[in-house]
Amino acid sequence: MPYSLVIFDLDGTLADSFPWFLRTINDVADRFGFRRVADEDIEPLRHASSRDILTRLEVPLWKLPAIARHARRLKAEAAAEISLFAGVETMLRTLTENGVQLALVTSDSEANAREKLGEAAALFAHYDCSASLFGKAAKFRRVVRRAGLEPSKVIAIGDEVRDIEAARAVGIACGAVSWGYAAPAALRALAPDHMFAQMEEIAEVVCRIQQSA
Repeated sequence: MPYSLVIFDLDGTLADSFPWFLRTINDVADRFGFRRVADEDIEPLRHASSRDILTRLEVPLWKLPAIARHARRLKAEAAAEISLFAGVETMLRTLTENGVQLALVTSDSEANAREKLGEAAALFAHYDCSASLFGKAAKFRRVVRRAGLEPSKVIAIGDEVRDIEAARAVGIACGAVSWGYAAPAALRALAPDHMFAQMEEIAEVVCRIQQSA
């Protein structure tokens, strides 16, 4: 089935921010009064859903907006520490050269996202940023409507369980990458339409589908 639009997540999908997250999470925990993350907690949390993570870390839902705002400020300050994964710009350019529109839906701010993407930021036709933890479905729906496409022409690609859940809620295809925040096994358990083990596979899959249409 041909895809005319790919909606990307940023952190853990295009940007290698997990090391920064691990360095930062306990300072945020101390500031907002939730459980610190011990080394032995990391792998189990990578297998958990977003709601399970909040429960395990004892994060009250009402604190999420303030935590998100604080995290965006910290990311802006640490921009130089967070780079794109190898091959991202080549992959994005291959998609656009094959007529595929690009969109970015992320919990980060648009300013932070554009700074991380650098020159590749200009390749994106649509931005819908500062998504809440469970607010991606609404943003996916808005991007699809703005692009003027049928949901069947759209795929969302991310690195977390909630990315798959949001795509399914909107009725678009979902792709999951194995190099991000969630453990690959946790993503495979949800049977995404595509599972990507290497960056170049994204363009290979999407562009092959495009060319066969």
